[in-house]
Amino acid sequence: MEALSRLVEGYHDLMDNKSDQRVKDWFLMSSPFPTLAICLTYVFTVKVLGPKLMENRKPMELKKVLIFYNLFQVLFSIWLFRESLKSGWFSTYSFRCQPVDYSRSPEAMRTVHGCWWYYFSKFTEFFDTIFFVMRKKFDHVSKLHVIHHGIMPMSVWFGVKFTPGGHSTFFGMLNTFVHIIMYSYYLLAALGPKVQKYLWWKKYLTALQMVQFVLVFLHAFQLLFIDCDYPRAFVWWIGMHAVLFYYLFSDFYKQAYLKKAKRNKASVKVEADSIKSETKDRMLPLLNGFGNGSALGDVRQRMAGAVASQ
Repeated sequence: MEALSRLVEGYHDLMDNKSDQRVKDWFLMSSPFPTLAICLTYVFTVKVLGPKLMENRKPMELKKVLIFYNLFQVLFSIWLFRESLKSGWFSTYSFRCQPVDYSRSPEAMRTVHGCWWYYFSKFTEFFDTIFFVMRKKFDHVSKLHVIHHGIMPMSVWFGVKFTPGGHSTFFGMLNTFVHIIMYSYYLLAALGPKVQKYLWWKKYLTALQMVQFVLVFLHAFQLLFIDCDYPRAFVWWIGMHAVLFYYLFSDFYKQAYLKKAKRNKASVKVEADSIKSETKDRMLPLLNGFGNGSALGDVRQRMAGAVASQ
């Protein structure tokens, strides 16, 4: 009981005294448990409840919904990326070491608001998976997809709660840029077959996401080797997330593109060998006939018979 009491006391001290007081009363910021509950509900919905509800139903036609949704995500990502630039990236922020500005200056508060909206955007991305379920594209609801979307709101919550600004926002800046390209791809794909035939660059989008995580990994862990007024705990928090997501995306890339290409190549070779073997089987009797003289003899006999009858 004493250990439990200390744990509860430590939790309240962390939430009330060591977190950023500017976001204390903001929506969903008082405690991590509402965000955790939403994330768990998402996982249950897309992996259990949704497939069960759609089991005996036809796939839903959501073309117009997908067009408007992906357009919204493109515009939302553009706005978030713009806010990250206004906060200081590529201007006043240092890529080497950027402490968090905990003041209430207009610039600092704009950054905090941008961080919260980035956190909120992770909930809107749940609809990526929900639409897959509604369209009965269950193969798209992969381990990578669910883990990535299910973890992100909880991960970003801690960033907004304790370090809304500074070094950690590098990840958000990169991520929103990638999402501009990603949701543009999805928007074009939603327009139909006439456009889809030009979308040959999907695998390069996955590669771009992998590059993103490598950059985040390097950017975060450099702080382990220099003096910087930035919490070491969040260096590990961000860096290890980058490692996890790089592993998941690289595994997906191997399964979806590299191994698939090998399977297709093997399938073509098997088909070519089969055709070659079948052709050989058909030609073999004829070749054997000419080889042992029987076919040639038959021809000579027929010619002799024809001459005799004349």
